[in-house]
Amino acid sequence: MLVHIAISGGRIAVTLTALHLGRSTIDIGLLMAVFSLLPMLLSIKAGRLIDQIGPWRPMWISVVMVVIGIFTPFVWQSLVSLVIAAVLVGLGHMTFQIAVQRQMGLSSGDERIRNFSWLSLAIATSGLVSPLIAGLSIDYLGYRYVFAILAIAPVMCVLVLLRMRIFLKAAHIPSLPVEGKQSVLDLLANPALRKIFTANVLLSAAWDTHMFLVPIYGVRAGLSATTIGFILAIFAAATILIRIFLPMIKDRLTPWQLINGSMVMTAMVFIIYPFFDQAIALMCLSFLMGIGLGSTQPNILELLQESAPKGRAGEAYGLRMSLINGCQVTIPLAFGFLGALIGLFPLFWITGFGLGIGRWFTHNPNKS
Repeated sequence: MLVHIAISGGRIAVTLTALHLGRSTIDIGLLMAVFSLLPMLLSIKAGRLIDQIGPWRPMWISVVMVVIGIFTPFVWQSLVSLVIAAVLVGLGHMTFQIAVQRQMGLSSGDERIRNFSWLSLAIATSGLVSPLIAGLSIDYLGYRYVFAILAIAPVMCVLVLLRMRIFLKAAHIPSLPVEGKQSVLDLLANPALRKIFTANVLLSAAWDTHMFLVPIYGVRAGLSATTIGFILAIFAAATILIRIFLPMIKDRLTPWQLINGSMVMTAMVFIIYPFFDQAIALMCLSFLMGIGLGSTQPNILELLQESAPKGRAGEAYGLRMSLINGCQVTIPLAFGFLGALIGLFPLFWITGFGLGIGRWFTHNPNKS
């Protein structure tokens, strides 16, 4: 949660700071892509490394990177400092998340489901807090001090990790050696994993598209940074709400029913989003989108843990992270250029129709 505050709030702070510095939609798209470029290239290797050496050292190094990255724009306000922040925060957050997910996945049965639910709730809570921190800090302290405020959370995480050092070292269960040469294509060749990855990429792309478009859309609609922060915070509050009730919902619906239903619901919200520019209406739409997208992550993590080959769970999480970050690289770049050419409205519709079409690729996942 503490590390996620830095990247969730950092993306908003970097976007609004870039707009304040007079940067174009294309520049903002490039900045958002930088957050995910190295994670896209290195996630699989990071997962394999964590499988081998355990979580302690990767978590420690990654948190230090996040602290340095998020604090840099406080010292130096420029496009270059924003790029440095995006690189270090993105790479550090990626490594930290893979280590946490792998370690939680080592449990079994109901305990594993509870672990992933708690993890999802923590991330959702940080998604609620960080937009408010970013928006309020910019409006009341300025574009420089927002980064100092956001740096507090990862600094606290450093202190927590130091207290957990002995536990993290002792908790590592080395992965059994895998016979033969390992290839990421082995994971993609697995029909169950392939459909899990497809669904996760589509839903994560929708999540990141919302985070990318809403600040720009809000600025063009004349909304303040605080109001934009509240719109994004409402989205996060909805993800928390749905995850609290998720254990009861899962007694009635299968994971794939929840995932496919989320795709349809989110697609519909994206299609109608551009028809509204009032703050209250945008908050309501963000709430609906949060309900849809918030129900999916615990189910996807559980399905991934169940389907991953023995000894390769970290690698599977790394591949998932690599695919997600691939979308986070390409979508801001593509939407940045498209936004400059055709405006913002069609970008919402492209996302909505893309989810609707993608829904059919995950239909009836029990069949190959």
